[in-house]
Parts: sequence; structure tokens; C-alpha cells
Amino acid sequence: MSNFSNVGFIVTTQEEFQQLLDKAYKTSNPIKTNEGAYSIYTDNSGAELFIQFNNKNVCIGANPHFKGKSKRTVCLTNAVERLESELDGAFHCWADPSEENNPDSGAYPFVFDLPDFKTIGQIDFPKNFVIQLTAFAQELSIYNSEKEYEDSQTSEPKWATQSFVPSGLFSFGEDKDPNPPQATGMFTGVIKQFERKRNELTNEEFYWLLVDTLGGEVDVVADIRFFEQAPVVNGIVQGVFWLSGQLINAPKREFKENKTFFQKLFGQ
Repeated sequence: MSNFSNVGFIVTTQEEFQQLLDKAYKTSNPIKTNEGAYSIYTDNSGAELFIQFNNKNVCIGANPHFKGKSKRTVCLTNAVERLESELDGAFHCWADPSEENNPDSGAYPFVFDLPDFKTIGQIDFPKNFVIQLTAFAQELSIYNSEKEYEDSQTSEPKWATQSFVPSGLFSFGEDKDPNPPQATGMFTGVIKQFERKRNELTNEEFYWLLVDTLGGEVDVVADIRFFEQAPVVNGIVQGVFWLSGQLINAPKREFKENKTFFQKLFGQ
């Protein structure tokens, strides 16, 4: 199971991954940036694939996302560059700020990756934004009721039915971690809606859940193999997740196309 399979893009080999990108690319929509381009595949299930190309038109990677229903307010505090790709990036933020542009009024800090990071224009930090946040399951437990969840907690610490731990901000070694903070979180929340989805490109199924947790709503997506039975509304979900988000009404970054010598000479 993987972040890709959590939205129905099941691949087990590099060859299968390349075949998936080739197939998705045929119906994708390109967005140019100064560092390259994203070719975005989206189907009616909400599953998305952001295929990355550098300025030499070479494919350098791809990230899944899910276009969900969640909306929550966060206070962005700074941008986080990623070493994996010039088109990757993240934001550090505080959840559910009670005051405008004041991160200290938030509930807790966390980091989320953005599949379209290089399309975002200048932001004067700190700044409140509404975001759509998708949590891709890495570990997952489902409970049919609050009582079933509480009965399962036989050791300390015991977690509330709505809790969030920004595990991607922790450094577990004695030395300072040289890597940027990771977009991961451990949380527990209440299932408000759910649906068994089918990825149109691959015909593979996955589950989507709209979950209410500490700090706001989040869309949870998970490989069908995580589930022994279907979830239920007002049931409890708990797990470890990769966090991928998008800014709603984000400022757009200006694209400066590199012109050739002859284009500049003749004013084209």
C-alpha cells in the first residue's frame, strides 16, 4: 500500500509506474511555472495526479492528491523547500487560528505538502488561508463507535476522539535533523461522511472519508485493503498520514517564459 494506491493508482514496479504516467498524461492539463510544468490528471472520483516536468521537458516525478470537501483555516508561517524535486514544496502553518494572521493563536503547528507548490505567488507571512487538506493513510484503524474506540485503549497515553500530533515536526536523534520537516501527522477523528470510490483511470477502488478532528476537517483517503469492513458515520478513525493540501484562492505566481534569442530580437 502507498500514497498512490490510497487513491487507486496501484503500481508495484517502475515499469507500471511509467505506464500509469503515460496513460494519465494523455488526458492531463498542463500548468507552466518558472521551474517547469505540472501536467494534472483529475477524474470524477476526486483522484488526482500531478506529473512534473523540468524546463528541459523531462519528467522528474509525480505526486498524487485528492480533490476533497474539507475546508479549514490555517495560518501559514513559512515555505519549506524540498530536495527531491524543484517542483516540490510545503508550508509550515498553525491550525485553526482564532486571530487574523496570528499563528500563536492556533491550536498546533504542522506541515503539509502541495502538489502545485510552484504555482503559488508571493505570501507575506504570517498569513491566514483556507485550505483543502487530504490525509493519505500510512497506518489506519477504524472503530464503529466512540465506545469501541475507548475500549481499545488499554495503554497510556490515551487519545481523545479528536486529537492531532504533528509527527513530521519531531526530530528523534541527538543531533539536529538536517532534513526539512515532513508533512506527516498522527490524528484521531470522527467520520462525518464516507464513500467507496473507483479510480476511473485504473478501475481500482479506494475509500474516502470526511473526518472531523482537532483543528478542523480533513479528507482521508485509504487503500481498500486497510478495511476489513466498511466504515460508519460517527465512527472513529485513527492513524498516521501523509498530508497534502491546496490553498483555496491562492495568489498566482507570475510565469516568465524564457524567450529564444530570435524571439527577443523580433519582439515575439
